[in-house]
Amino acid sequence: MRENRVADLTVEEFKTLVYDLVDERLQHWKKPENPVPKRSLQEILNSIDRHRWTPPPGAKSTLEMLREDRDS
Repeated sequence: MRENRVADLTVEEFKTLVYDLVDERLQHWKKPENPVPKRSLQEILNSIDRHRWTPPPGAKSTLEMLREDRDS
């Protein structure tokens, strides 16, 4: 079988080759292997509330830490 070089292709043959490669890649891109389950907005907000971190009492605020860093 004769191997074609890109330099030997006509413009139309090259375009066809590129379109075929892009189509092939898009087919794989469209199909997720592990689809993410759909969650309602309320489920997402509840998850955010459960995973939120609250600093301990007496901890410095971010503003205080920035000022301390700036002044040091």
